[in-house]
Amino acid sequence: MRVDVHHKCADATSYRAARVKSLFNVDDGSSFNLEADLPIDGLEWSIGAVVGPSGSGKSSIGRALFGAEALWGADDWPTDAPIIDAIAPAADFDQVTGALSAVGLGTVPAWLRPYRVLSTGERFRADLARLVCAAPARAVVDEFTSVVDRQIAKVGAHAFAKAWRRTGGQVVVLSCHYDILDWLQPDWVFDTRTGSFSGRWLQRRPPIELRIVETDWRWWPYFEPHHYLKAPKMIAATCYVGFVDDEPVAHVAFSTRQGFVEARACRLVVMPEWQGAGVGMRFLNAVCAAWRRGQNRYDRPMLTLFHTSHPGLAAALRRDPLWAQVSARLYGESKARSQATLQASGKGHWQGTGYGGHFRAIQGFRYVEGA
Repeated sequence: MRVDVHHKCADATSYRAARVKSLFNVDDGSSFNLEADLPIDGLEWSIGAVVGPSGSGKSSIGRALFGAEALWGADDWPTDAPIIDAIAPAADFDQVTGALSAVGLGTVPAWLRPYRVLSTGERFRADLARLVCAAPARAVVDEFTSVVDRQIAKVGAHAFAKAWRRTGGQVVVLSCHYDILDWLQPDWVFDTRTGSFSGRWLQRRPPIELRIVETDWRWWPYFEPHHYLKAPKMIAATCYVGFVDDEPVAHVAFSTRQGFVEARACRLVVMPEWQGAGVGMRFLNAVCAAWRRGQNRYDRPMLTLFHTSHPGLAAALRRDPLWAQVSARLYGESKARSQATLQASGKGHWQGTGYGGHFRAIQGFRYVEGA
């Protein structure tokens, strides 16, 4: 495909314009011309990338490829509706939550906020989730990752690529940042700075070295704001924190069921800037494997039971061959019965608490590797 871009405007003749022309030996700044050869006709592809400095013609190439109507914008979000309602209102609930989790916006409280109050990084991922749910046949995303820090940009690009390839559509991302290419793994790249075209980006994605540390609840305040439940800490738990380059990125707590028949894991949290990179499942599986080998304070091999009501996490566990689903409840146990039991066993020390009484769908999974 040959792309010819020619822009023309009136030649400036003001005093300042004439002085600029004289100082910098510029005859005319009224025209912009770009000729690009993109041999993508007949090529089977899903993600293309146009990279280069600002003002080098990336947006013009995007419009020339699919037309101006294919440019994906973020200017029509509802003012007050939470993003869980604003994204694909006619779509299935699980499709929307799955898209949010797939692009790395797994922080559930953010789903309940309008787009206008989200952070810049959350807006970036919400835009990608909306695009994945809409799944147009062709789309162009301008200024891709330009407004977020580079860690979110790289992980977000990786998460988006995985989610987008499942839609079957074609998307062209336009960016002035080259650091996303190893994470995005596009099917082709055109560089406006050099005019060069390359086929499939086969460079290996930079590795994520995860270091796991056994600890207590001291790190939990750092992760708690990003957990979707507010509940007491697990009694007699051993906590684990995953670090990448000395940065805490993941947390989980482990305890045991009565009789030491198996372990129980909860409070799994992955920091927002690392969601979508696959860190959470790697982290959880590594700790479960250690407990399966008996590498715990009890020196006893145990399988792990894990419950979650997060739809994205539940879907990931179902896809993982190391896990088997063992339960699915639409609501919790009777809170009144729980309170009665606690009152009877408290012998005058009952504090009025109780468990259950919620309508949260909870799904249970067991780590079965090596069982």
